[in-house]
Amino acid sequence: MAKINMATIKKLRSETGAGVMACKKALEQFQGDYSKALEYLKQKGLEKAESKSEREIKAGLVYAYIHQQGKAGAMVEVGCETDFVARTEDFQKLCKEIAMQVVSMNPSNVEELLQQAYIRDSKQTIADLIKSVMAKVGENIQVVRFARFVIGEE
Repeated sequence: MAKINMATIKKLRSETGAGVMACKKALEQFQGDYSKALEYLKQKGLEKAESKSEREIKAGLVYAYIHQQGKAGAMVEVGCETDFVARTEDFQKLCKEIAMQVVSMNPSNVEELLQQAYIRDSKQTIADLIKSVMAKVGENIQVVRFARFVIGEE
């Protein structure tokens, strides 16, 4: 059994957003196996995220991303439940990743965007990426709308 120390617990907590005790219990349950504990907590977080998907979004951000020295860009409106979460680094990073996805992959609507393979990790979709952030911040997150702009395109 691998040694369970505070540094390992903190690392697991930062990756999953789970509480300290949940991280410690997961590590104990899997005899200190970090990767098994990480997968377990992520799955648990995704299940929690699913239960939050019907909650009303009242806050969020409009995020603009410009690519290729100003030749392409996207604006995305991503909603969440509170301004507190909208101001977090995790949420803002998610907005940037979604806007980059829109510029790169040119989806025609939100549903298509959510089903696309994430450009940085083709093993997950944009919907999976959003669910992982939902699990971490504990709120419902939705892509409301987006627009893509490219010089010379109509």
